[in-house]
Amino acid sequence: MLENKKAMIFDLDGTLVDSMWVWDQIDIDYLGRLGYEVPQDLQPAIEGMGFTEVAVYFKERFHIPDSIEEIKKTWQDMAMEQYCYKIPLKPGVCDFLNYVKSQGMKTAVASSNDRKLIESALVCHGIREYFDCIITACEVKKGKPAPDVYLEAARRLQTDPSECLVFEDIVPGILAGKSAGMKVCAVEDDYSIPQREEKRKTADYYIRSYDEILAGTYEEL
Repeated sequence: MLENKKAMIFDLDGTLVDSMWVWDQIDIDYLGRLGYEVPQDLQPAIEGMGFTEVAVYFKERFHIPDSIEEIKKTWQDMAMEQYCYKIPLKPGVCDFLNYVKSQGMKTAVASSNDRKLIESALVCHGIREYFDCIITACEVKKGKPAPDVYLEAARRLQTDPSECLVFEDIVPGILAGKSAGMKVCAVEDDYSIPQREEKRKTADYYIRSYDEILAGTYEEL
């Protein structure tokens, strides 16, 4: 998996940290305050979108009077404690990051989440120092499944996309990495279990834990 690779690019939620459950609850609480139940089609509609894109979608769909920045600030405040104190790292993350940095590989986080939440999660879990840069979907033209955020990560890392390996937990993210011309390793996450077979069909590799990479027990698809 790591042969001829010079850079590792990671999604955050469901990939480095077990955090997807946080957003399900925020959707319930936030829309509940506005008198709405969470529509069944909400998650498929916003999956892969950047933080700002989702705020725009919510504002338009639910006729929210707050500004886009106010919506984002509310979500940020609702999520901050969980990101700092309640969400765990995915199994084997620290050992794997230690290894790739010892091999001189470059690393980045390329996420649809809010930058302040990303930074806070990485700092609180003691892994911020492992990453050369952080890119959010708000900084590029289109969020996932468009390749923009991964291409921007490769540009900032000064690495050819063909020499980058992406780690992702959902199908739109996998498609984004593949569209960028990169190999993609799918990471198992409880949230995306219903996508498991589609993830296997779309990605190049599949892991349940980062320990499988160092042990050589990952699935090559």
